[in-house]
Amino acid sequence: MRTLLLAASAVLALSLPLAAQEAAKPAAPAPSEIVAAAPKADWVAIPAEDLLVMTLAPDADGKPRQVVIQLMPAPFSQGWVHNIRLFARAKWYDGISVNRVQDNYVTQWGDPNYDNPEATGKPKPLPEGLKVMGEDEYTASLAEWQNRNAERDRARQDKEAADLVLRPAETEPYPAWQSIDAYANNVNFYDGWPVATVWRNSFPQAWWPTHCYGMVGVGRNYSPDTGSGAELYTVIGHAPRHLDRNIALVGRVIEGMQHLSSLPRGSGDLGFYTAEESAKRTPIMSVRVANDLPMNEQPAFEYLSTESETFATYAEAIANRRDPFFITPAGGADICNIRVPVRRVAR
Repeated sequence: MRTLLLAASAVLALSLPLAAQEAAKPAAPAPSEIVAAAPKADWVAIPAEDLLVMTLAPDADGKPRQVVIQLMPAPFSQGWVHNIRLFARAKWYDGISVNRVQDNYVTQWGDPNYDNPEATGKPKPLPEGLKVMGEDEYTASLAEWQNRNAERDRARQDKEAADLVLRPAETEPYPAWQSIDAYANNVNFYDGWPVATVWRNSFPQAWWPTHCYGMVGVGRNYSPDTGSGAELYTVIGHAPRHLDRNIALVGRVIEGMQHLSSLPRGSGDLGFYTAEESAKRTPIMSVRVANDLPMNEQPAFEYLSTESETFATYAEAIANRRDPFFITPAGGADICNIRVPVRRVAR
């Protein structure tokens, strides 16, 4: 009887329209569903010392606006990160403003009287103890890579060092975050951050963080100036990867990005507000290191470990979307399209 039932089921399946057979297949999970199902062990807490809480003036409706920035970990940009914590703890950022919003490029904030074509007054004096960095510090060295990777599996390093080419979606794809792109011969994720590398003889010669949407960088003047951290910007448009290795990246916006990406654009050169547009400048009320706030005011966040199997599955799902809306898997993804998931949690 059981054999007859199985045979009948097979005949019924063959008689169903193709569309019905396709509908019967389990849908592949969307990237958001993969992240939602990630076990607690796959999430990494972000230290409060690595979080900046920036409070903007309320919007036109009187609603509060807060932006949270995660600062870059070692070995990247640590001189600038030191300066930024110093600026915040000296309350130097309090009372500055957003002075430049260039469409599809950056939102930049700082002292409106410092290096601003429309400046009308004297710049604020800088706090003591600031470090001065060289242009070689836009990247991290081979020695730093080796020190940071001493405990990593050698086989994985060999895999990362290979010259990888994206395969068609019909074949098993290489990991999408290890693909070759136009700006580096290898891109990857390291401790939750997108990075690019230059390899020679199976070893990295230099590596650096990448200019993706929401990344925070240090404004500077012409070389050899490298900026102090007094002026900061965030990417609000298509990833300007040509800035990689030319400007220090010091962090990323992990909450409140909408408050910076939706500001009115400036009509002056490079998106600076003109003298007639001074009312468009958004005042910054305060910037604090989260660790310095009262415990009940400290925000807490976690990021999805980029070393986890969940992240590998999530990244592959972005590179090859197979959830119901999509028709053809892409076969790869730009490093900036694979955004590392970050979530707010209760402290």
